[in-house]
Amino acid sequence: MRNQMPITDFNYELFFDLSPDLFCIAGYDGFFKRINPAVSETLGYTIDELYSRPINDFIHPEDRDITDQVRERLHLSKPLLNFENRYLSKSGEEIWLSWTSMPFESDGMVFAIAKNITHKKNIEADRNALLGHLSQLNQELRQLTYSTSHDLRAPVNNMLAVFELITPAMMPDSEARELMDILKVSGEKLSKTLNHYVDMLKARHSSRATGEKIKLSDCVDAVMDSIRILITGAEAEIRLDFEQVNELDCNRAYMESILLNLITNSIKYAQPGVVPRIRISTRKNQRSTQLMIEDNGLGFDLEKVRPRMFRINQTFHNNQDSKGLGLYLVNYHVTSMGGKIDVESQPNVGTKFTITF
Repeated sequence: MRNQMPITDFNYELFFDLSPDLFCIAGYDGFFKRINPAVSETLGYTIDELYSRPINDFIHPEDRDITDQVRERLHLSKPLLNFENRYLSKSGEEIWLSWTSMPFESDGMVFAIAKNITHKKNIEADRNALLGHLSQLNQELRQLTYSTSHDLRAPVNNMLAVFELITPAMMPDSEARELMDILKVSGEKLSKTLNHYVDMLKARHSSRATGEKIKLSDCVDAVMDSIRILITGAEAEIRLDFEQVNELDCNRAYMESILLNLITNSIKYAQPGVVPRIRISTRKNQRSTQLMIEDNGLGFDLEKVRPRMFRINQTFHNNQDSKGLGLYLVNYHVTSMGGKIDVESQPNVGTKFTITF
C-alpha cells in the first residue's frame, strides 16, 4: 500500500494559495471575504484593495446587470455552474472568468472557483471576425458572379444578333463561313451558360447546388463545341468512356464548368512538342460514382502544391493565361454538389482528377 499523509497533517493553505485558479469566498453583502493570490495576480489589485471595495466595482460595467441577476439566484441557494462574465483589471484590461459557485445560506457566504478564459475568448473573437470577413468576401464574390453573368449577356446577345444578319451571300468564302459558324455556336453556348448562371444565382437558397438528371456525353459535347478552335489548334485527342455511367444527378452548369476548366487546363498545360491526350471516363461501385479526367501534360509536384491546390489565385506554371481561378471553381462546384475531388500528378507525366459523388 502507498504511504498516505495523515489528513490532519496536510496544510490546506498551500492548496488554496498555490492554485492558479481563482478561489474566493464572498459574502451576501457583495464583498470578498477571502481570496487566494491568483485573484490579485489576475486583476492587478492588491489584496487590501479587493477586500475594501464591493465586488461589483471590479466587474465590467456591461456585465454588472447579468451578474446581479445570477447573484440573486445564488442567494436562493441555487448553485452556479460555468457562468462567464468580464472583469476589468487595474490596468483596464478585459478579463474573462468562468465561475462555479456554491452558496451557503446559513453562513451568508458563497464559495467560488473561477478560471481565466480570456485567451479562449480572444481566440473565439478572432475566429468570429475571420468568419465574418470570409462571409463578406463570399457575398461579394457571389454578387460579382451575378453582376458579371448578368452584364455580359447584353454584348453576347448583340454579337448573336449580328451573326443572324450575316447571310451566306455576304461570305462567299467557305472557310470564312465555317469560322463564322464556329463563332456563332460558341456565342450561343456562352449566352446559354450566362442565362443559366443568372437563373441559378437567383433561385439558389441552399448550401448545395440544385441537381437534375444529365448525360455526361451531352455535357462533354457542349463543352467541346464551345472550345472547338482550341482543341483543333492543339490537335488534342479526347477519348470518352462512359460505358459504366453516363447519367448523373447533378447541376448541369456546374458539371459543364468542371469539364471546361479541366479540359482547357489539359490543353494549356500540355508538354511542348507532345500531342495533348485527354481521357474522360466514369466508373461505379457500391458506394459511389466517379468521374475521371486524365492527361499527359506537364503535371506538377503534389508534395509542393497540394496544400494550395484549390485555393483562389494559385498558379503552378508560368503561363500568361493563368488566373488562378480554374481549379478553385472546379473544387467549389464539386463540393457544392456534395462530391469530393482527388488529384494524382507527376511532373512531365500528367495529371488525373478523380471526382467522387
